[in-house]
Amino acid sequence: MHKVGIDSLAIYTSRYMLDLAVLATARGVKSDHYRNHLGQHAMSVPPPGEDIVTMAANAAKEVLANESLDQFAMLLFATESGIDQSKAAGIYVHHLLHLPSHCRVMEFKQACYAGTAALQLAMSYLRENSNKKILLITSDIARYELTSAAESSQGAGAVAMILSAHPRVLAVEPEYGVVTEDVMDFWRPNYLHHALVDGKYSSKLYLTLLEKSWNEYRATSSRDFLDHAAFCYHVPVPRLVENAHRHLLKLNQSEDYFYQNLQFSLEYGGKIGNSYTAALYVALASLLDLSYEDLSNKRIGFYSYGSGCVAEYFSGIVQPGYRDALHTAYHTHLLTHRLPLTHEEYEAFYSFRYPEDGSTLTIPHYETGSFRMASVQHHKRMYEKISPLSASQNNHQPDEKISYLPINKKTQGVL
Repeated sequence: MHKVGIDSLAIYTSRYMLDLAVLATARGVKSDHYRNHLGQHAMSVPPPGEDIVTMAANAAKEVLANESLDQFAMLLFATESGIDQSKAAGIYVHHLLHLPSHCRVMEFKQACYAGTAALQLAMSYLRENSNKKILLITSDIARYELTSAAESSQGAGAVAMILSAHPRVLAVEPEYGVVTEDVMDFWRPNYLHHALVDGKYSSKLYLTLLEKSWNEYRATSSRDFLDHAAFCYHVPVPRLVENAHRHLLKLNQSEDYFYQNLQFSLEYGGKIGNSYTAALYVALASLLDLSYEDLSNKRIGFYSYGSGCVAEYFSGIVQPGYRDALHTAYHTHLLTHRLPLTHEEYEAFYSFRYPEDGSTLTIPHYETGSFRMASVQHHKRMYEKISPLSASQNNHQPDEKISYLPINKKTQGVL
């Protein structure tokens, strides 16, 4: 049987961020409140013109920089922030990246679990088609009501992964444990611009489904806790993951075995915020980029949870030489060169709305990487490429400035 798995992966997140100390002050709590209670330091905030398509295209542009596009059989796009009830968001990305016409495009939805669902289905295809590659993109914008309890866990991000039968980064093992239950811990009706969440119930389910999916995984794989050198979790907020890992330690009677590698996996998420379908794979990129340990030939355990709900536990083996296939310098530049927002600027970005009546809106320029949404016309989103070079090709220097407009009522679209 061929090894199948992740050949390369790159993340992308908004060029703008809100320090949660700023949000805490605006919400009347201590400046370190969110850091202490959530383990969260900042959240990425998308500006007008940045959406799941532009984030996905930017992540994919980085990971495809040295690839022959003709070998890609599919583009799988996982999101719970879909922009159309019919047309897959991946179709726009397919066009922006000039992928071949024989490349299938499909969109997956099941809350934060959708990326893992797409990954596992792709593994079956690659075992039968070892000469092909698949581009898997997870892209989401986490959005809750202003001043709500969940507001501080917002975020935005995308991960683009090249999947192949000759993976350089991670070989996904065939054993897994899946649990599905019909619950209402988190949902987003079509008529709302933000998600609804029962936070305490959802956190409880996260732990309950971890235990159930872990037990299923152990039964199918015959592996024990100590057969894993590191762990990656879906990251709504880092503190929940720490609690979940302690729960797993207790289940396996290893209470004093708390991995330093777990903290490495939480670094990027703590700066980006919740990115839903992307969050688990942001954790993987964070772990591989930042861990001091050479993880070659080591097993990583993965917990994927999607509210509503589906949970899966699976594992993968890190491949020798994996660091040569990473995009560490790109990720470092991306996260250290974001533009900080004031509280007023954050709320202006949040309040921006695209027209829903068919009218035309030309969107002002903000930092959006190499792709942006330029306008909305007759219910159509119009995208454009704005930079000829990727960050890696440009020595990780910021894109040339484009006379950015101030954030004010004239640039806030339809409110």
